[in-house]
Amino acid sequence: MTAIEFNHVSKQYRLGLVSTKTLSHDIRRWWITSILGKEDPYLKIGETNDRATKGTSEYVWALRDIDFKVEQGDVVGIIGKNGAGKSTLLKLLSRVTGPTTGTIRAHGRIGSLLEVGTGFHGEMTGRENIFMNGAILGMTRKEIQAKLDEIIDFSGCERYIDTPVKRYSSGMTVRLGFAVAAFLEPEILVVDEVLAVGDAEFQKKAIGKMKDVSSGQGRTVLFVSHNMTSVKSLCNTGILLENGMIKDMGKIEPIVAHYLRGDSEIDNHKKWNVPELRGGGFELLEIGVRKQKGMWEDIMRVDDDCEIVIRYRLTKDFDNFWITMHFKNEQGEKIFSTSGGGRCYDKEHKAGEYEQICHLPANFFNWGNYTIDIMAITSDGGIQHLIDNKGDDILSFSLENKELAIGQWMGKEPGDITPRFEYTETKIG
Repeated sequence: MTAIEFNHVSKQYRLGLVSTKTLSHDIRRWWITSILGKEDPYLKIGETNDRATKGTSEYVWALRDIDFKVEQGDVVGIIGKNGAGKSTLLKLLSRVTGPTTGTIRAHGRIGSLLEVGTGFHGEMTGRENIFMNGAILGMTRKEIQAKLDEIIDFSGCERYIDTPVKRYSSGMTVRLGFAVAAFLEPEILVVDEVLAVGDAEFQKKAIGKMKDVSSGQGRTVLFVSHNMTSVKSLCNTGILLENGMIKDMGKIEPIVAHYLRGDSEIDNHKKWNVPELRGGGFELLEIGVRKQKGMWEDIMRVDDDCEIVIRYRLTKDFDNFWITMHFKNEQGEKIFSTSGGGRCYDKEHKAGEYEQICHLPANFFNWGNYTIDIMAITSDGGIQHLIDNKGDDILSFSLENKELAIGQWMGKEPGDITPRFEYTETKIG
């Protein structure tokens, strides 16, 4: 069953203005659209919502031609840079504002947590706001009363529950707001990145509750966050927004990888006849990750022995030369580095072509997507010189989970590496 449906939805704003500035402008727009029944002429103008560039039009499309469906029980992560249109999309769904064009259909009650204090009346107490929000959702007082203790306990605001919410801190307001949105059992739960205001303990509780709501109760969740770890932990599908338009959508793992990678043309094998990365006497000819002695198109799994192959050319002699690789996870965090196959710092390198192979043992990496930076380094009198660092995010590779028998799958292990250590066990009693 389809829970949410966006049909070619767009949202246009006029920069710097609440109205359309002049009475004649408003009357003309009303006459053309309402009386003559023609298309709004102002919908034919406007620019993409790119904050980094100066535009020429006073109209901007915050969202443009958004078209997607969400099935009941799906947990959808809405990701993208600041200004991509994520919050606008959720506001449209929550009916805080209306679309300029297109239609939105949502089947069921919507519980929203968009901004700190959204839906709360500052002069009313926390308890009164709980009942007010429940009534807005169409619940009876008896139904709300049955959930009241759970809401108060989850929020951690029991001491202040009969205090006006205008005296709450932002963290307390978020705690109570999330508890109200989650425990009053809406069919659709909409959560913006406002959870970032809460502390780490509460964020963990909130993520756990959203998992329960989606998996245990079959409710639909739309979640906006810049924390890709939380997004991947919670969501099964993703929508990537850029400049108000859908750039990509699908399973959450590749969508997050696309977002973190950006538009970099990186893959697990690159080769240049005319080197693009060169400098200081170093030229990169080829780099790739594959199964050991395998083909470049091989599907690699975590239990495969793999290798990184680097071919390069030196156009002059070096007394000391080595290549360092930095490995990064999907969040762009560096997890470890390795240099030139071991202790090669005093190794002389004559001009010529070289092939270097780094062996990656099986069952070392967790499954997922990784990127590699490379740096060519030399030293002179104990001082290291970086002769080339243009290989930032030069290569990416993916490792699939190993094939397991049905029933053994327990979920992805935490962390980026999952090395196997040697254990001994002795019965002592």
